[in-house]
Amino acid sequence: MKKVINAPERVVEDMLRGMELAHSGLIRVLPESNVVVRADAPVEGKVALVSGGGSGHEPTHGGFVGPGMLDAACAGAVFTSPTPDQMFEASKAVDGGAGVFYVVKNYTGDVLNFEMAGELGEAEGVETDYVVTNDDVAVEDSTYTSGRRGIAGTIFVHKICGAAADDGKDLAGIKELAERVNSNVRSMGMALTSCTPPESGEPIFDIGEDEMEIGIGIHGEPGIERKNLEPSDQIVDEMLARILGDSVDFSGSEVAVMVNGMGGTPLMELYVAYAHVADVLEREGIQVFGMPYVGDYMTSLEMAGFSITLLKLDDEMKPYLTAPCDVAAGRPF
Repeated sequence: MKKVINAPERVVEDMLRGMELAHSGLIRVLPESNVVVRADAPVEGKVALVSGGGSGHEPTHGGFVGPGMLDAACAGAVFTSPTPDQMFEASKAVDGGAGVFYVVKNYTGDVLNFEMAGELGEAEGVETDYVVTNDDVAVEDSTYTSGRRGIAGTIFVHKICGAAADDGKDLAGIKELAERVNSNVRSMGMALTSCTPPESGEPIFDIGEDEMEIGIGIHGEPGIERKNLEPSDQIVDEMLARILGDSVDFSGSEVAVMVNGMGGTPLMELYVAYAHVADVLEREGIQVFGMPYVGDYMTSLEMAGFSITLLKLDDEMKPYLTAPCDVAAGRPF
């Protein structure tokens, strides 16, 4: 294992200290809890958005904390759910009196722990609610989930609902909007390599030099097929066929598009993939709304690969998607 770290057992704490120092006007880290909160939290009278999950997916989740997106993000150990206590501390830190809304990816530990945090919050008078994102079309059940996994499409929930919360939408309205975004977003990923969590020092899975895994999860969970590596256009065709053939009717619609790197994929290759995504969508009569999102948004350490996400937009989502925000991950958010 070669990584530019100090000690595997301190990697999350060291990362968060660096984030706080680099973005001190934007975020702060709660001592001893590994929770990133926006510097001006709590914002009085605003619904607070809280998300989180295992570390190793940066810039998700802490990179999306700031005005216009998340109020707090809980950082678990690498590929490990944060604890209910972390989530509860985050809730208390950002509650401005209008309630706290959790954005939870559909992984069993995340869902159970956020539900427990919500119960702790309610006992202390903090009103909470949540959405469970499940945008991955690859598999119905997986190593860590019952039902579909939540992957990069979750970030569109962060952005749209974060803007809506800053706009004054109440807790019930945020929940309805989050569920609407989640029901209209679909994603699928692939990988060329595995990744190595610092504490284990071993790759999560083995894959041949000439192989790829289609439908991989963000923690290295198996996909739908392992096969010989194909040209980029063929990979995109296969992934888009499953996304467009799923339960959302994208025909004739305007969509937000994300081509998301898994951490070890050069931007050159992501743009090669997006070029064919754009061609296929044009051929299918689907219009790309605004700027496409091409880059690393929800990674899996140094895994080589990418995912494609399509969000079918409605008139309410569009201004929230393009509304200004100020987060460590920077543009285009």
